[in-house]
Amino acid sequence: MALYEHIFLARQDLSQAQVDTLAATATEIIEKNEGKVTKTETWGLKSLAYKIDRNRKAHFVLLNIDAPGTVVEELERQTRINEDVIRYMTIRVD
Repeated sequence: MALYEHIFLARQDLSQAQVDTLAATATEIIEKNEGKVTKTETWGLKSLAYKIDRNRKAHFVLLNIDAPGTVVEELERQTRINEDVIRYMTIRVD
């Protein structure tokens, strides 16, 4: 299995509990598809360099993932559907 870093930005008007729920949902998707989350980091509410969908700030969350590529495809599909996530990126780590 490959190692990935998945980071997403959640809307600024969400509470920390809602952001933790988003991270838990992503972890659940990964574990349901036989992957594993090795580390979850919540970086908190930070300012953005420019407005994204009328948001000047966002909650940053990083997930370190050990999973096959199909799991990453499903995670990105679910993230794309979620309206609370304004941006996301998944990078393969060597």
